[in-house]
Amino acid sequence: MKKIRELTVDETFELFLLIKNADVRIAKNGKKFIAFTFQDTSGTIDGKYWDASEEEISRFTAGNVILLNGKREVYQGNPQVKIIHMRIARPDEPNQPTLYMERAPLKREEMVEEINQTVFEITNAHWQRIVRYLLTQYQKEFFDYPAAKRNHHAFANGLAYHTVSMLRLGKAICKEYNELNAALLYSGIILHDLGKVKELSGAMTTEYTLSGNLIGHLVLVDEEITKACIALKIDENDEDVIVLRHMVLAHHGLLEYGSPVRPRIMEAEVLHQIDNIDASIQMMLGSVRQTEPGQYTDRIFGLDNRSFYVPKDI
Repeated sequence: MKKIRELTVDETFELFLLIKNADVRIAKNGKKFIAFTFQDTSGTIDGKYWDASEEEISRFTAGNVILLNGKREVYQGNPQVKIIHMRIARPDEPNQPTLYMERAPLKREEMVEEINQTVFEITNAHWQRIVRYLLTQYQKEFFDYPAAKRNHHAFANGLAYHTVSMLRLGKAICKEYNELNAALLYSGIILHDLGKVKELSGAMTTEYTLSGNLIGHLVLVDEEITKACIALKIDENDEDVIVLRHMVLAHHGLLEYGSPVRPRIMEAEVLHQIDNIDASIQMMLGSVRQTEPGQYTDRIFGLDNRSFYVPKDI
């Protein structure tokens, strides 16, 4: 049986899916509708449920598994489903949400081992103690959470997978450029998105928390570094601590992308570039894998709404 992202345009289907998100909105006619994001292990797809009653709004909520009868369509270059009929899965049907969650291609245990081994390569005592302290404090969330609600690495274990991918890129770059401080770069990579354990609600029905919306993960992780310094009796005014904080605060690169400062040391600039490379490739791969050679991908919101051509076998 095909999965949701394997369906072709205009293909009708009946599938069990997880409701990942269910946002209630008001249409131009003043009536309520539900903007759904449905999910299975192949990925996610959006669909709108028009003229939703209050009973339907209370029934079709995020985290529920539904049996969806629909049609695969395209709207403004993006995939979506036309909802024909849907109902909540019954107890005797495959109604466990974990059956429909997309996961990282690496096992959790492998990622734990790879990141822990890298911590041993952090030769600065302050950086290693801070990194180890925060990884221990947020162990479960760090290795379970996605890296985003939608765009890149938006799947269970995605935060750790994004971190592992960036560490591999960082190690290759440090091997090529000996002038880089590898310990600082690795510390920054491991911590740069750790604030997402507070910014996001979890892997199953990923939403932004109140602090995620109003503060953001860059500042949240900076606060965690300061708290770690207090707990570990490290002077937060030491230069190595300030440099580490700069790494996480500058990793979005530009002020308009959420960084309070732009990168001002080499390792911070490299961290920003690695982050951008890994996120961009992950977004492209997600679409390219679902596109036949000789065709264009769906538009990718996180890449300026561009679609990418997949060359034929040459």
